Amino acid sequence: MPTAWSQTSPSRVIHADNLEVLPNLPDAAFTLIYLDPPFNTGRSQKRQTTTSVRAAAGGASAAGTITGFKGQRYERIKGDLLGYDDAFEDYWAFLEPRLIEAWRLLADDGTLYLHLDYREAHYAKVLLDALFGRDCFLNELIWAYDYGAKSKSRWPTKHDTILVYVKNPQAYYFDSTTVDREPYMAPGLVTPEKVAKGKLPTDVWWHTIVSPTGKEKTGYPTQKPVGILRRIIQASSREGDWVLDFFAGSGTTGAVAAALGRRFVLVDQNPEALTVMRARFALVPDVQIFPHGLGGPVEAADAAVDPNHLDFPPTEGLGRLVS
Repeated sequence: MPTAWSQTSPSRVIHADNLEVLPNLPDAAFTLIYLDPPFNTGRSQKRQTTTSVRAAAGGASAAGTITGFKGQRYERIKGDLLGYDDAFEDYWAFLEPRLIEAWRLLADDGTLYLHLDYREAHYAKVLLDALFGRDCFLNELIWAYDYGAKSKSRWPTKHDTILVYVKNPQAYYFDSTTVDREPYMAPGLVTPEKVAKGKLPTDVWWHTIVSPTGKEKTGYPTQKPVGILRRIIQASSREGDWVLDFFAGSGTTGAVAAALGRRFVLVDQNPEALTVMRARFALVPDVQIFPHGLGGPVEAADAAVDPNHLDFPPTEGLGRLVS
């Protein structure tokens, strides 16, 4: 980048193809990476050339030459899956180099959250086991919601899957005590003290989608709820840590990170995403906007603001998930 990024830089919003940005970021720079990539719509993606990445501490390794679980080679696992489902090839060719970069960019105590739906989550689980190492798998989170049309010809699909992988299974950061607690579903079965305190969340999260008429909305069609990102960022990062989201969309990851005292880098190549994020961060201090890819920055406070996208200040709407 013309203005090189370091861990003392301001938070950044960059309008670019993420593969143009990621190689310019240093190794092990981020404690938390959250990715909500486009789900597999059948659209072909351009194949990109990638380089190998360094080995993790303790001898674990990643990229195309690694040995996966049960001693199987990563390329073998990928090849088996591609042979099983031809429709998967284009999507994985798009996503794979970006996940390799994510592995490189994670700090030794870092965590990756990969947000997918039922179409690709199971393929991604097997491939991430090979790419990161099976012992680096931490959780499969289920975000369950109940909104919109419901099929009558099959069970309605009302959940997303978030796969959680750590860089080093012996050193990753996780603090459940900082996470907002949630109400007990059967409060009569526990003591009044426990009811008042609430319970720690499990791996199934009940949370509505962003309401089309609510304060939280930005107008971006795939916007994710603040409550989902709040829980992730609370548990897997500390104040002052760096958070990366290179499929940033409406910028919810950055908004929550800023409200919780974290710093962030957001990347998205969609001009509509930049418009939404430029407005969303106009009132957030110490945020640089790069509206022309890796060109010079424009301070968020100086950017043109669309008041229609300022439905809530960045610190509002950060409530608990509901069960």
